[in-house]
Amino acid sequence: MSEFLETPDRQTLEAWDDKYVWHPFTPHSVYRSERPLTVVGGEGNYLIDIDGNRYLDGVASIWCNTFGHRRPEIDAAVRAQLDKIAHATMLGNATVPSILLAKRMVEIAPQGLDKVFFSDNGSTASEIALKMAYQYMQQRENPSPKKTKFLALANAYNGDTIGAVSVGGVDVFHDRFRPMLFDVIRAPSPYAFRCAACGIDGPTQIGRQCGGGCTDAIERLMREHAEELVAVIIEPGFQGAGGMITYPDGYFKKLRALCDELDILLIFDEVAVGMGRSGHMFAAQKEGVTPDLLCLAKMLTGGYLPVAATMSSDKIYEAFLGKPEEARTFYHGHTFTGNPLGCAAALAVLDIFQKEDVLAEVRRKIDILNEGLTGLVGLKHVGDVRTYGLAAGIELVAEDGFSAFESSERRGMKVCAHAREKGVFLRPLGDVIILMPPLSITDDEIHTLIEAVRYGIETEFGA
Repeated sequence: MSEFLETPDRQTLEAWDDKYVWHPFTPHSVYRSERPLTVVGGEGNYLIDIDGNRYLDGVASIWCNTFGHRRPEIDAAVRAQLDKIAHATMLGNATVPSILLAKRMVEIAPQGLDKVFFSDNGSTASEIALKMAYQYMQQRENPSPKKTKFLALANAYNGDTIGAVSVGGVDVFHDRFRPMLFDVIRAPSPYAFRCAACGIDGPTQIGRQCGGGCTDAIERLMREHAEELVAVIIEPGFQGAGGMITYPDGYFKKLRALCDELDILLIFDEVAVGMGRSGHMFAAQKEGVTPDLLCLAKMLTGGYLPVAATMSSDKIYEAFLGKPEEARTFYHGHTFTGNPLGCAAALAVLDIFQKEDVLAEVRRKIDILNEGLTGLVGLKHVGDVRTYGLAAGIELVAEDGFSAFESSERRGMKVCAHAREKGVFLRPLGDVIILMPPLSITDDEIHTLIEAVRYGIETEFGA
């Protein structure tokens, strides 16, 4: 373990961390008291801290390390690309890795997604999709200048740029910025556990679904606002940062049919669930639906480097064609668009999927995860267990089995801190314990993950 124990020592690094670093999504008044890790290395599905302790990475370093850490094939691909070039602009030029990656992505994507616009993270992938959709409606063959609004769900999270925050619906993240944002039409979330329409009908059951009221509500809103709607933007599979909230069966097929009928575009934000998490390469494929625009990031490069992609249909792309002086161009870009190092990592990730039949293994592991989670149902302070693919959310509740804790109690963080005592690193969303392991997690590690959660809950609340 000595290769990870470098100077300066832990105390010095922690002091410098407190003095100089502003961490994302982190209340610094309690940051140090919650014993943050100082990570110096990784190996397989494990993080290694400065003291040499190893922790199973139960959230894939915030949902992005597809095959864990230091995967030899990805390491080698990045090193090989370094021998050629690290970065070159794509503004009016091309790079070989970005061309190869775009071709591979179109070949495996749902049929009809034919163009790839690269950027650098999930927020920008969503921002680009919104801007593309808006501009498309203004300059397509039959322009629709009245179409200027978007529909999004309560509890939605599509990133942290201004457009992405505008369509976001997680109050604690987004409400304070409302005066800065454009208005959206807001549909209800399919949050069955806390939905007045659906209600709570008996004990917690894995796979509890919205009773359908949310589907009826979104249809009413789409029909009412059809003439002004550009697009519906939605996270297929589950609402991630909203707390792992899943959708009722048939929701996305209904949404696709409504979009087709009412001349509204459909945007899928697959930043959290794309690249195999669902047991399919894309959640769109699992749902049997092709959106007009699809956003990817996180697991695209195996969590190695920041590359994102917004995939588009040819129909949308062609509306941007014309003479330069017509200004139909999509005037949006990033310095590091299509970065060669990141594209090389992504190509290596796709190679692993192809060579190892990863998706079949993921589907097998999904069954193991779901079976193991049944052991948490019935624990006194577990109100709901929600799963989709190789992901789960365990919602903690108070004594009555339903009421939420005060946010000041930090119960989710405390449960995760206890789980770390069992060698598992987790980070909650409020009082929802999130499980989003690397796709490379083993069967034994799945059991370790679940048992660490059980230990954390029982330690925090008493067995």
